[in-house]
Amino acid sequence: MTQRRNEPESGSGSGSGRAPSRRAVLATMGALPVLTSTASVARASDSAAVTVAATAVIDPSATRQTIRGFGGMTHTAWIGDLTAAQRDMAFGTGDGQLGFSLLRIPVPEDRAAWSRDLATAKRAADLGVAVIASPWNPPASMVETFVRGSQTDARRLRYDMYGAYAQHLNDFTTHLRNNGVNLYGISVQNEPDYAHDWTWWTPAEMLRFLRENAGSIGTRVIAPESFQYLKNMSDPILNDPVALANVDIIGAHLYGTSFANFPYPLFKQKGAGKELWMTEVYYPNSSDSADLWPQALDVGEHMHRAMVDAEFQAYIWWYIRRGYGPMREDGRISKRGAAMAHFARFVRPGYVRIGATANPATNVYVSAYRGGGSTVVVAVNKAAAAVSQQFTLANGAGSSVASWLTDASRNVASQGTTGVSNGSFTVTLPARSAMTFVIR
Repeated sequence: MTQRRNEPESGSGSGSGRAPSRRAVLATMGALPVLTSTASVARASDSAAVTVAATAVIDPSATRQTIRGFGGMTHTAWIGDLTAAQRDMAFGTGDGQLGFSLLRIPVPEDRAAWSRDLATAKRAADLGVAVIASPWNPPASMVETFVRGSQTDARRLRYDMYGAYAQHLNDFTTHLRNNGVNLYGISVQNEPDYAHDWTWWTPAEMLRFLRENAGSIGTRVIAPESFQYLKNMSDPILNDPVALANVDIIGAHLYGTSFANFPYPLFKQKGAGKELWMTEVYYPNSSDSADLWPQALDVGEHMHRAMVDAEFQAYIWWYIRRGYGPMREDGRISKRGAAMAHFARFVRPGYVRIGATANPATNVYVSAYRGGGSTVVVAVNKAAAAVSQQFTLANGAGSSVASWLTDASRNVASQGTTGVSNGSFTVTLPARSAMTFVIR
């Protein structure tokens, strides 16, 4: 992603008189409750219109993917760095914080800029956050121009520089390590298939680099980071045992990706031992304020589908601090950020997604996770009416439930604790709300 194409200070979705950005267009393509252990009890204001949903069964024995975390990106060169307070807001796990456990930073082509994002990366690492990095361009000395359709100045990495480029990525990794940040992984290229403003890679070029050079990279390798999770970029990797052996994380972006294209059967077939990450998105657009409600609930549904339909292990937003992002420019959490925090604060790295009735009622989305001695359930109700929702734990484990709520007037607000009876509890999900339940 580039600033000039999508970073108007006005937040209008167009910059310097330019047409709306590619992403603003593509992204449109994707298209106080009371707990009880016996019966649903709604607030008086909700009682006139309460839909009864099918029971949501939570099955800890049905294990799915291991979660690596949720997070966002900082890019100091384009929008300025996070402040010290904003770093703690982003990566802290307390009340009013986002709880991000992943940070993505750029790999500058110029070595003189390698410490530009270091302050935020260092603070994130100190808080236990995993840091990954993605390059937009190799050093200029490694690049050649070519004609690509109507683009006469398209850029690509010279074939005779593949080895030098692998060393460039290694050197950046070493620089960060020497300054207190051990990268969890490094990408070969940000969006190689939408690179009008940076460096193009064909599927064949990516495959060649992975086969011949990626094995020398001294941290986890991420590829291909297609802008729209286009499988023509990742299928060749999964189908080539040599290339696949040199990749650790299949990374994807979800700009304009339809929910129907979230599942990836080939990865399930051939990706054993590899990780599947969503490394960049904003949703549903970058033109609207992140505080619009109930539109911000779209983020909750998108994250649910990324976890349940796509079975991603990581979910990373674009800029952490932006008018359309999880943190507003004033450093406060937005409504979109609150939707993210329902996952990020409570579903921690190493937790495992477990079986759950994903759609117990129209516009209700449920996912569940197990870790740290507790079961976490995230429920998003996009319906205009409150929903009486029963949850049943298949093995009956757990005796208490703590809950948090986001609605039009509250952000991840604690709703207290109640009991579990015979492995079940029932809650009224307010109209247009997100809730997280922690069962112990």
